[in-house]
Amino acid sequence: MVVKGPALASDTGAKPASAAPVAPPTPPSPPFVMNWTGFYVGAQIGYGYGDNDGSITYATPGGLAGRSNLNGDAIGVIGGAHLGYSWQFDKWVLGLEGSVDPTLMSRRPVISVPNVAADPTGALGIGVSATGAIWSTIQGSVRARAGYAFDRMLFYGTGGVAVGEFGSNFQLYGVDLNQAAIPPVGPPFYAADQRFAVRAGWTLGGGVEYAINSHWAVRGEYRYTDFGHMGDFPAATSTGVVYAADRHLDQNQVQVGVSYKFSEDAPVTAKY
Repeated sequence: MVVKGPALASDTGAKPASAAPVAPPTPPSPPFVMNWTGFYVGAQIGYGYGDNDGSITYATPGGLAGRSNLNGDAIGVIGGAHLGYSWQFDKWVLGLEGSVDPTLMSRRPVISVPNVAADPTGALGIGVSATGAIWSTIQGSVRARAGYAFDRMLFYGTGGVAVGEFGSNFQLYGVDLNQAAIPPVGPPFYAADQRFAVRAGWTLGGGVEYAINSHWAVRGEYRYTDFGHMGDFPAATSTGVVYAADRHLDQNQVQVGVSYKFSEDAPVTAKY
């Protein structure tokens, strides 16, 4: 009698199941470095101050005369749009940018200069009072840019030509002296002027820009701009006083902005 035991795998011709294939690990993505070359357009908004640094000089027939400083910066929102093109050479970035900024910058100074000799208490009103305003409606600039890129971060300086439209008015009034009268109160005087002017100047500043991806970037920027001087002189209807006011139109602006780059160039891969 033949006794048969349990069949072995080798006896049936069955083969062991093979192990499932293991996928190789995905290599890490190379660091992203922005390619800054290309056209871009964007918008900016911020805060501006300045444009009211100067003085007023005056004289009346009765002998009132003097010089007073104009103080108090024109302040307000300044913001608009920009357009530019950049070229990247290794880490260096050069470019040209134009911007247009409507503004709400304004100031209304008030000056009061009593005559302390003839009217020590100010009760007679002998002296000079003045009110006025300075404002800017729109500004623009064309500037060169030069910077150095650290991966997504671009540090840059900028400078070029700036143009701005400004308005100014002034009213100077008071009571004149009369040396023969007691108290020495003379006739009233009044003078006024209003002017609008476009001034060209220069602008210089710098900032930092950060690339969110290959198209979008955000920035922060500071610029100083000098538009030269603007003067006020009394109109022909003024009576009994002459004056000349001079304002130095120099201003500061701090802005943040966002830009969109149109170029379809692929991002640069960092090399190590």
